[in-house]
Amino acid sequence: MRYMATYDLMESMRNTNQWLGASALSFASYPLFSMVPNPALQWLAAWGEVTERTFQRMVAKPDWGIRTFTCEDGKDHLVNIETVVERPFGNLLHFNVAGREEQPRKVLLVAPMSGHYATLLRSTVKSLIVDNEVYITDWHNARDISVSEGKFDVEDYTLYLVDFMKEMGPDTHVIAVCQPAPLALAATAYLAEEEPDAQPRTLTLIGGPIDPDATPTDVTDFGNRVTMGQLEEMMIQRVGFKYKGVGRMVYPGLLQLASFISMNADRHSEAFQNQIARVMREEASEHDAHNRFYDEYLAVMDMTAEFYLSTVERIFKEREIARNVFTVAGKRVDIGKITNVAVKTVEGANDDISAPGQCVAALDLCTGLPDSMKASHVEPGAGHYGIFAGKSWRNNIRPLVLEFMNANSPAPAKKKPANKNAAAR
Repeated sequence: MRYMATYDLMESMRNTNQWLGASALSFASYPLFSMVPNPALQWLAAWGEVTERTFQRMVAKPDWGIRTFTCEDGKDHLVNIETVVERPFGNLLHFNVAGREEQPRKVLLVAPMSGHYATLLRSTVKSLIVDNEVYITDWHNARDISVSEGKFDVEDYTLYLVDFMKEMGPDTHVIAVCQPAPLALAATAYLAEEEPDAQPRTLTLIGGPIDPDATPTDVTDFGNRVTMGQLEEMMIQRVGFKYKGVGRMVYPGLLQLASFISMNADRHSEAFQNQIARVMREEASEHDAHNRFYDEYLAVMDMTAEFYLSTVERIFKEREIARNVFTVAGKRVDIGKITNVAVKTVEGANDDISAPGQCVAALDLCTGLPDSMKASHVEPGAGHYGIFAGKSWRNNIRPLVLEFMNANSPAPAKKKPANKNAAAR
């Protein structure tokens, strides 16, 4: 019970700020006040509207918002989001475009479990759905998972990826974005030794910390400075009575959001001040640039304590992936066993979270792969977000990734022409 009060205190603070925003908006929008226009009341109403929305979004899972897709026939086809594999801590989803022929490439997007929902990759999904069958890992909010479901750490995460890859089959192209890159590499190596026929065709690692010490950043420096005891004492709390996961030890999403914002506090403060001014001038809208970004950015989820702590200890501090000594259920996973899965790394030149050098380290670990099946790319001027979303991804990185997939896929079988004389026989 020690940390329940702290967890509920944070939720109470969020709830109070949401209520204050709603109250300010309601008070300043009172119809009688319109008889005597006052800029102070207009500002209060704008502040209330922005504040209420901001704190409300922190506990709401964003919608995918991918409902239709225009195919080559010029018609809009419904996109059905289907659950292929359902598990307690995460599902495998398929974006099935109704009425469209099955696409030749199957792509598994491994979404990060680092505080945000898989919907953070919405634009990535939209760009790939054009000419691919797209699947994605949809990780669940730990506060909504009953304690009876047990633990979930980096080894469990790796085994989830193994199961998802086995479900999709050997013709899969895997793209791991950020946090899951080292574990996706480990899952591929696990399959290479245990079930080689289930390995994917290609593995693309985007901005992931394969070797965090290759190019240190503020994130890796923090992990090295703080002891595991300090980390557990400062960051881990117990889910309160309001949620299904009551009693589960977690790294709260609200706590991580506070860390995110503190890294660029001035930029976020300016963004919200500007948004309040736009609301005052009636220049803001439901889906303007500010709301589109912050509706996603502010929507955070809790991680299980064991996953967060094991990630810091084993991936960052002990560098088990970088040293090729990572184990799953007591068995070492040898990355050198990967011999026929083409591996590509993508990094952003201006990435301040997973700096250039951290991800490309994966290629040196793949000692069983010929150089012809390895590739790397550093995107000039791109930050962490830009390498999987935005202009850099759409214009430069996506075409390179698809080209890499095609180069490492078997040529499609040619259809035999129909025998026009068959009916005459």
